[in-house]
Amino acid sequence: MPMLREPVQLTINDDGSIQLPLGLLAEAGLGCGSEITAYCLGDGRITLRRAEDAINELLSTGDLT
Repeated sequence: MPMLREPVQLTINDDGSIQLPLGLLAEAGLGCGSEITAYCLGDGRITLRRAEDAINELLSTGDLT
């Protein structure tokens, strides 16, 4: 079972950017130069995914619309 981190409170900067803790990125398999996709679930949650995982999921389901 993967280790789950305690939630981290982040602040959105004036330019709309945030900084994610390195440990959180490492757990997600992300590093400098990693490509991610981001989308809103419509209920106040924003999801970040490795771009390759999102693409592979779309290809495996055949749902490219």
